[in-house]
Amino acid sequence: MKKSSFTSFKQKYGVSLLLFLIFEIIAVALTLKSGNIFYLANFSYIGSALAVSLALYANGKTYARRLVQFLIGSYILVYLGILSHENMQIEGFWYYLFLGTFEAAVIHYLVAKILGPLLFGRGWCGYACWTVMALDFLPYKRPQKPRREKLGVLRYVMFALSLALVSGLFLMKVAYLEEIMFWLFLAGNALYYLAGIALAFAFKDNRAFCKYLCPVAVFLKPMSYFSLLRVHCDESKCVHCGKCLRACPMDVEVNREARKRKNGTECILCYECTKVCPTKALH
Repeated sequence: MKKSSFTSFKQKYGVSLLLFLIFEIIAVALTLKSGNIFYLANFSYIGSALAVSLALYANGKTYARRLVQFLIGSYILVYLGILSHENMQIEGFWYYLFLGTFEAAVIHYLVAKILGPLLFGRGWCGYACWTVMALDFLPYKRPQKPRREKLGVLRYVMFALSLALVSGLFLMKVAYLEEIMFWLFLAGNALYYLAGIALAFAFKDNRAFCKYLCPVAVFLKPMSYFSLLRVHCDESKCVHCGKCLRACPMDVEVNREARKRKNGTECILCYECTKVCPTKALH
């Protein structure tokens, strides 16, 4: 392979291969540590789904992000959550953490939502979340109303309530706690979908739930500030037309390169902004 061809290949598929490799390392390490082959299958599947979808995106396939949302989101919701009776929501994280069990939701949160954002920011929100997997089909892909910044405090309220709920169940030594956690998973998902749909239509914004109510963002935002993968802006090419700002579903100030740009930790790496930039200042 010629040097120019290799460079082109690396630029096009480098991220896909890197993510696949990282998930394979996690898969092998957890399998060797636990002796449980499930981790090899689980993380290999997720890594493969991400790699294939990103490769498709690199080849201009507009359905790529929706594809990986479905492949990963439905897998976690249906197989891990409903069929395997694992609470994969934030309450499940607290539950397994309090049990001292390093598996299920604890590993999921560490990889996807606590440490992972150092590499891929809030990529979870754009490519794997089973809640927005459904909400992204609503009609307001671009926000139709200004962002209500003060409402963002509600995500911290939800975060505190989830912790208080699970803590209370442990302190009261409630019986059949594992079964209760499963029913909380079902009820929590129903609540999230209903709230997400209601907020989307109230604010004319498919991602209103992510901006105002999702408690997982409390974990995602701090590490996302340092994310290796991010949308870059060559400000010397920017003509300040505002098209990228209107296209961004998360109201990120993408026409600035600085990490301190407004709502910078909200970026879900959907790259909608890059599609509309007339000068190719964004990449």
